[in-house]
Amino acid sequence: QVQLVESGGGLVQPGGSLRLSCAASGFTFSTFDMSWYRQAPGKERELVAAITTAGGMTKYADSVKGRFTISRNNVFNTVALQMNSLKPEDTAVYYCNAVLWRLSDKGLFDSWGQGTQVTVSS
Repeated sequence: QVQLVESGGGLVQPGGSLRLSCAASGFTFSTFDMSWYRQAPGKERELVAAITTAGGMTKYADSVKGRFTISRNNVFNTVALQMNSLKPEDTAVYYCNAVLWRLSDKGLFDSWGQGTQVTVSS
């Protein structure tokens, strides 16, 4: 079964940093592009960042460009999201999922993880 387990969230002050991690299992991780999404209360889930199978290409939402960095480790089947210069607007539950590159606004697997809560507040 596909399992996606997000971790690393927490409460941080504006301007602070967090590093999120997603541990994947149940599929051949290295053959799938991966993405991070976030969903704030009352808002739709949105794509934050995506990375190709070998990590050679990345893309980011305009709202996080220059602040967030997505990376992956195909040995440990993990994808990370380094978040710097955090803003209150970044507050959301963050999820990871596999994606088709040209359709990365939608997660590939229906079995979303529980996500990890990021709260940016002073």
